[in-house]
Amino acid sequence: MAKSQSRRCCLCILAFVFIAVVICICILLATKQRCNEFTHAAVSADSQMCSDIGRDMLLQGGSAVDAAIAALLCTGLVNPQSMGLGGGAIFTIMDKTGKVKVISSRETVPKRFKPDLLKDCPKSLTFITGSQWIGVPGELRGYEHVHKLYGQLPWDKLFEPAIKLAREGFRMPEYLGKFLQNKMVKPLIPKSGLCDLFCHKNKTVFGPGDVLRFPKLAESMEIIAKDGADAFYTGQIAKDLIDDVKAAGGTLSLEDLKTFRVRVTDAWSVQLGEYKMHFPPPPAGGAILSFILQLMIGFGLSPASIEGDQKFVTLHRYLEATKFANGQKRNFGDPKFTSRDMTYITNKRFIDSIRALIDGTTHNASYYNITPSVARFGTTHVSVIAADGTAVSVTSTINHMFGSSIYSPKTGIILNNELADFCDKTDSITPGEQPPSHMAPAILQSSSQQKTLVIGGSGGSLITTAMALSIMNHLWFGMSLNESIAAKIVSVNSLNTISFEPGYDKSAVDAMKALGHNVEFSPYFFNVVNGISKDGQCISAVSDARKNGRAAGY
Repeated sequence: MAKSQSRRCCLCILAFVFIAVVICICILLATKQRCNEFTHAAVSADSQMCSDIGRDMLLQGGSAVDAAIAALLCTGLVNPQSMGLGGGAIFTIMDKTGKVKVISSRETVPKRFKPDLLKDCPKSLTFITGSQWIGVPGELRGYEHVHKLYGQLPWDKLFEPAIKLAREGFRMPEYLGKFLQNKMVKPLIPKSGLCDLFCHKNKTVFGPGDVLRFPKLAESMEIIAKDGADAFYTGQIAKDLIDDVKAAGGTLSLEDLKTFRVRVTDAWSVQLGEYKMHFPPPPAGGAILSFILQLMIGFGLSPASIEGDQKFVTLHRYLEATKFANGQKRNFGDPKFTSRDMTYITNKRFIDSIRALIDGTTHNASYYNITPSVARFGTTHVSVIAADGTAVSVTSTINHMFGSSIYSPKTGIILNNELADFCDKTDSITPGEQPPSHMAPAILQSSSQQKTLVIGGSGGSLITTAMALSIMNHLWFGMSLNESIAAKIVSVNSLNTISFEPGYDKSAVDAMKALGHNVEFSPYFFNVVNGISKDGQCISAVSDARKNGRAAGY
């Protein structure tokens, strides 16, 4: 009898344990499904390969900054048209205490540059190529600085995956392969040094199935991994790089490289309902992005704002807000070179006064104080949230596609054309000055600190609208992060012309035409947004499908 009772007791205990285990597994599985597979950390880069490399750094005990640097080094190979060691970057970094710093290593004007350079600015959408447009590269000084402040893995460890890829080679990524065959890009490659990287021996441009290798860049990265960023700025790499730039007719000098300095500032912040958004100060584009979002939140946005006929009202208000934002752009330059107070853009009274001007119709250009300029495109972005809650939002660029199209055969580096960012935005430039930028790597955190959104974009002048719409979709219109980023966008150029991404709701397009908006078709939508949203323990990470990207995490 006693044995029978003991047996029944053991069976009950085993059954209880079994049920408890099943419940725990179900909870874990449900949490994983609800959390889009990630419950600890995530990396969102332009490609699966680079997101994976960033995630692996986190798994090896690396910090959010370590993951971001490794992912960026990879992206310089997978999407070399967008970024690389010959460019510059802006890091927005949140530490464990919630404090947010901005480290900017954006390119600057060299000490010598072509007189009357701005007279060469084109008046139509085209690639701006040539050595006269090269700014002083700051990319590696930025990596070095953020690694010293926040890095946990050894410096050389961050370079290992990219060096291996560059030396051993990899299949042509689908996005880059399509881009190289683009009717605007394909004729450019054989006429430049880029053909060393992207052409067969008979000068035909690479296509699907071809293998990319970057042997010279691998050598340069090995030296930098061993000797640090100084190898690029004062060592043999610096001398070789300047020799190649001078051979191409450029004015960049060894002194320019030696004297380049990273800028460290506190982030600018604005309250957006439940969230506080942190972003880089001018001359980066965060102030313009925050201006649009502050205008829009004042209209009491909710999921109902995009339902029925109300969606047309909301879209019209957004277009008007963007036109007013365009009108502010010429007020924002490098604070080191202007005494103008630019903080007015975050002032509630100013925002309210502009919102009051948004009515049920549209107006001529003078109403918005807009100065026409030509739209541009380029750049890449990486978002990271680490298991300790720290976060990195970093945007990097060589400016336009393939930058200046000047390739350094001695170092394997593609040089930026960052001075083109001054076109139509200023009447003069000064040595050491950073150009205006649309780059706006942002971190948003809720008042409870339970929700975080790390987000940024690429696509030149499309960055602002792509980010604004993604943020509005996710925070206020009730969309998942994936839906928010995948949604079609609408852009407003500085001539007040509206362009809708192919596939945009036709009824909305027709409604905007009826309200008097000038609508044109544009085939070029290079907008890409990469973001990570964390709600409690649930992490949703999205790399924009427009660039065939995919996030990674654990």
